[in-house]
Amino acid sequence: MNKLVMNFLVTEGYVEAAEKFRVESGTEPDIDLATITDRMAVKKAVQSGNVEDAIEKVNDLNPEILDTNPELFFHLQQQRMIELIRNGRLEEALEFAQEELAPRGEENQSFLEELEKTVALLAFEDVSNCPVGDLLDMSQRLKTASEVNAAILTSQSHEKAPSLLKMLIWAQNQLDEMAVYPRINDLASAKLEDPVV
Repeated sequence: MNKLVMNFLVTEGYVEAAEKFRVESGTEPDIDLATITDRMAVKKAVQSGNVEDAIEKVNDLNPEILDTNPELFFHLQQQRMIELIRNGRLEEALEFAQEELAPRGEENQSFLEELEKTVALLAFEDVSNCPVGDLLDMSQRLKTASEVNAAILTSQSHEKAPSLLKMLIWAQNQLDEMAVYPRINDLASAKLEDPVV
């Protein structure tokens, strides 16, 4: 249980709490606690819409993260375009899409679909009525920030499947024997699915 708590504190970036918990429980974290501050700075940059700064910070931490993870790099660039649109810099957003995102879309069909969805924001004067207006929601920033956080943790040799996910799988397996309940089948989306009766 202590490992689970420590994993949560490290993953979510609670440096002081993790340090106090380490001292009180004797539970050692899987990574150096000093690295948490840098990781949280990247996460905060994405959450505040400063994607260029986040990319720079990721490269300062470990340039291989973005070099070896084209999907993450695309999502950061996509978020950068979304921020340009959010700030009313539409011509710059279109130019950015053509120069930076379109070549990646040509290489990968899923990137192309995401790019088309993002470019659709440019077609609407009132993006609040746009069918893809959810890209401008804070939840999109949080999703991208979470993806970056996970990639940094992985690069720092933190467990690829964090203990919290292992615990969720174990708990669901235990509950399967006792009850019918909404469960999370797709850990990537974390959507609850109604039980099959």
